[in-house]
Amino acid sequence: MQAADELAKQGTQARVLDMHTIKPLDDAAVLAAARETGRIVVAEEHLLHGGLGSAVAMSAARQHPVPMRFVGIRDTYAESGKPEELLAKYGLTAADIVKAVRELPAKK
Repeated sequence: MQAADELAKQGTQARVLDMHTIKPLDDAAVLAAARETGRIVVAEEHLLHGGLGSAVAMSAARQHPVPMRFVGIRDTYAESGKPEELLAKYGLTAADIVKAVRELPAKK
């Protein structure tokens, strides 16, 4: 939500979906987001490989392919610590999400 607020200040409206489960995945929400926005950024506090981003990418590829970016933990073991420090260490801050949005091509 912080990333969406920052993007709004910069003139970019972001649609935020709370995808609290991978299975069952809300394919209808993925399709609606892909059609409405023309691009998707998945941010998750989880490993990128095999996580929510993978499921969303498969859903979008099957229904309505769009450019995508993924913000999450790279192929590494996570450590314990203060939440804010961990989010920064693993590239999961609002600023990291904003950066991923800015890397996407503009909606066609």
